[in-house]
Amino acid sequence: MAGLGWPELLLIAVVIMVLFGSKKMPDAARSLGRSLRIFKSETKGLVNDDKDDKPGAAPAQPAAPQQLPSAQQEDGTTLNGVPVSQDQKNRAS
Repeated sequence: MAGLGWPELLLIAVVIMVLFGSKKMPDAARSLGRSLRIFKSETKGLVNDDKDDKPGAAPAQPAAPQQLPSAQQEDGTTLNGVPVSQDQKNRAS
């Protein structure tokens, strides 16, 4: 099978644009960029973990636990900004 040249790649790109439309292409590119960023950070984390596992390396400090928001009602209709029904207010009391 012959290799793909510029004309073939251009034709494939035009077909993709027609199939997916101009509205979905920016969303697809954005999600692809986010996925690549996450992948890059995870691979850096794996490399850093390998360096920490070597003998003679200083032990890593554990991360401080994150504080969760309290479940107290801010007013009579919401709980942390989420609408609450009368039944839920009665159960929370």
